[in-house]
Amino acid sequence: MRIAVIGAGIGGLSAAIGLRRVGAGVTLFERAADLRAAGSGLSIFGNGARALEALGLGEQFRAEANSAGIFVGGQRRPDGRWLSRTPQAALSQLRVIDRQHLHDMLQAATAGIAVQTGVLASADTGGTVCWTSDGIDTAEQFDLVVAADGIHSRIRQDVWGDVTPLRYAGYSAWRGITAEPVDLRGEAGETWGHGERFGIAPLADGRIYWFAVASMPAGTSFADEFAEVRRRFVHWHDPIGSIIERTRPADVFRRDIYDLSQPLRSFVNDKVVLLGDAAHAMTPDLGQGGNQAMEDAATLAALLAPLAARPAPQPDALRHALARYDQLRRSRTQAIARDARRLGAFAHVKGTLGVWGRDLMMRLIPPRVMAGRLVALQDWQPPAATPWSG
Repeated sequence: MRIAVIGAGIGGLSAAIGLRRVGAGVTLFERAADLRAAGSGLSIFGNGARALEALGLGEQFRAEANSAGIFVGGQRRPDGRWLSRTPQAALSQLRVIDRQHLHDMLQAATAGIAVQTGVLASADTGGTVCWTSDGIDTAEQFDLVVAADGIHSRIRQDVWGDVTPLRYAGYSAWRGITAEPVDLRGEAGETWGHGERFGIAPLADGRIYWFAVASMPAGTSFADEFAEVRRRFVHWHDPIGSIIERTRPADVFRRDIYDLSQPLRSFVNDKVVLLGDAAHAMTPDLGQGGNQAMEDAATLAALLAPLAARPAPQPDALRHALARYDQLRRSRTQAIARDARRLGAFAHVKGTLGVWGRDLMMRLIPPRVMAGRLVALQDWQPPAATPWSG
């Protein structure tokens, strides 16, 4: 079975690796000239770790990632007082990794996969992929096209049309990693202010991945992004000031936060299937974007395993496998995307009275309730591959 994967982010690389592992012939297309990741960290929960295990990368991941379960987590106020502490049992599966390290690990596992970089690929519902490289136009037929080309997916636009425009969440996020270790004194998590948040996550080598979020109009610009982070957050509780000061200004970047305005009716259109942000772009408030992309990849590989090694899949069998993928992934990812947006809106509630009510609610919610939700979110296993018997 010949499969084209368009997009070489975490989801695209994971899909290519998983599909190659079950016997498919895979060609990976990437618009950028080389395979690189933005310089930030990534929280991998138990569900994401099981997806990597299913893709054959569990051992490498565990060697690279840091366990966040040994840290006290939850939400604090800018003065350092705790609003809510998450029971450590709910964080026991959480690992934090440098996004570039994860990307490098995935890239190293692409042996046997044909990779086309620096090309802008398009596709139609019949599985034809077109691209231009070095001035030469090429069209090639595939049994399946996996569109993993991100939130601004060209394939989604071309094949599905503009059925779900992007929606601005109302806030923008800076991200960075410290240049050297910072002693967290056993405490991590998020700090919530008035329209602002600061998150702390420890990496395996002692450096800190951090993010800072602030409500602002879409498209806001600052002459100096690092200076703006300092202005807003350096006076918050320790060790936030130290974390900011130990980060190189050039390593700080900011992006406005968007998600899909409406859930898609299907992730499948004939021989094209959407994966990752192309299918279900969500706000990062539950830390599940990358985890869900890896779940997508592991699910697709498992469902196509009975077909992948064949020269050409039986059409009915392929349609059955893709319909099952659509059923499994839409129900889960769209519910998580909805919950992520609600959490972000709750964290960025407007007005002094709204912030007071938010903080009071956080103090009143029993920790076991918060823990139960987090444990349930991670309760995922890849599906078993079942041969087509139709």
